[in-house]
Amino acid sequence: MYSLASQRLLVFCMRAAPIVFLNPSSPGYLTKQESIAVLGVEDLLIRSLLDKNQFHDPLDEALNLGISSATWPLFGLLWPSGQRMAERMALRPVSQERILEIGCGLGLSSLVAHRRGANVTASDCHPLTRTFLDENTRLNGLPPLAYRHGLWGTAALREDGLPVLTAAHDALVSGQFDLIVGSDILYERDDEGALASFIHAHAAAQSQVWVVDPNRGNRAAFHKHMTLAGFSLQEQLLDRPAQVDAPAYKGRMLTYTRA
Repeated sequence: MYSLASQRLLVFCMRAAPIVFLNPSSPGYLTKQESIAVLGVEDLLIRSLLDKNQFHDPLDEALNLGISSATWPLFGLLWPSGQRMAERMALRPVSQERILEIGCGLGLSSLVAHRRGANVTASDCHPLTRTFLDENTRLNGLPPLAYRHGLWGTAALREDGLPVLTAAHDALVSGQFDLIVGSDILYERDDEGALASFIHAHAAAQSQVWVVDPNRGNRAAFHKHMTLAGFSLQEQLLDRPAQVDAPAYKGRMLTYTRA
């Protein structure tokens, strides 16, 4: 962990030499800035956490939402599954449909849809998600992007054993959506179906749900609960070899349809 006195904001551009700035008003964590290419749209400038070692929760806001120190930085990193979802979103014809991204993190898919003029709402439960989303919207010269607090299920205990609170600064996800998308959201066993119930509550009677899963092994329970909610499934294998600027990727695109 870096001391506050020595923290610096590191800015990287994939197409230029790294530039280092002294940040006199450091927020308590280090960030980087990259130009991210998504086929079908202009490159996006994305500010993210420098690495997965960042942590800053002085008011226990994340802790009170059941987010441990180990999982705190995950929202602020770009993940390969999010890139796969953004690529599909770039190909989606723009219409009047309502789109909701759940567990959005840095919201790459939402930003792609927003840039193309789609009616999209991003959602997450991390207390800093909106801060990063607003900054990335600004960096790309886009109008404000709708954001809501979206939390499914509850954690049983905080790291210190105290009860988990679920208070949030932002309004909760409300209403129903024609398309719900989520990248790498099957990261834990969910026998009770909390995620599927959350999706069911916000999916229109006729709707689609896209989930990118990097083969975490929790699809079976999720699929069972989605079937009970009236969704049918199509699976597409995602098998991408390693490239010069990206590691190999293996996973699945899950498309659930309710008609």
